[in-house]
Amino acid sequence: MRKLDFSGSPYLGVFAASNDGAVIASPSVPAKALRRVEDALGVRAIRMNVGGSSLVGSLLALNSQAILLTSFARDEEIVKLKGLEAYVLEHRLNAVGNNVLVNDHGALCHPGYGSRALHQLEDVFGVQVQPATLGGQRTVGSAGVATNRGAICHPHATEEELALLEEVLKVKPVIATANYGTPQLGACVVANDGGAITGTPTTPIELGRIEEGLRLY
Repeated sequence: MRKLDFSGSPYLGVFAASNDGAVIASPSVPAKALRRVEDALGVRAIRMNVGGSSLVGSLLALNSQAILLTSFARDEEIVKLKGLEAYVLEHRLNAVGNNVLVNDHGALCHPGYGSRALHQLEDVFGVQVQPATLGGQRTVGSAGVATNRGAICHPHATEEELALLEEVLKVKPVIATANYGTPQLGACVVANDGGAITGTPTTPIELGRIEEGLRLY
């Protein structure tokens, strides 16, 4: 578990996303910080924007099987993912990273996705996908972080929401915050089975909850 900022911003999950094989990060992330990210997560880094935007973590979602990107993604960006299974979601809810919470066992998604999008999500990630909310938030990818070992969720998540997450993603979630009280964990934390990074304002108590939820011990 590491604490760091990206050029003064503690919202690491906005600019990066990871699975157990790679961390995809905006070119705006400083090289020194990116080396610390690679070390903490135990994976190589791929630098790219998505749709010309540095908000990489908000615009893509991934598990070990595949990466799903917003429809704004450009061909010259996608080519940087050579060797990885990468797909584009054509949908008005295009902030895929904010709207999908996925691991290798299952996925929760924004309730605004229709049956066609749900089928694509299931085909791409190879898992069951369930529309859901977390803490009443429809942007489940922003309201939580999940790996194959555990999950952390918005502090206002209900027992019913947590039970559904556990049923679909096959991990036991823990409610938490990061960055000194921020409930939008997906914007603050980047994690995989090997480790996690979070912003420097994250308190020791928050670190403990994150480590507990993601089983980083």
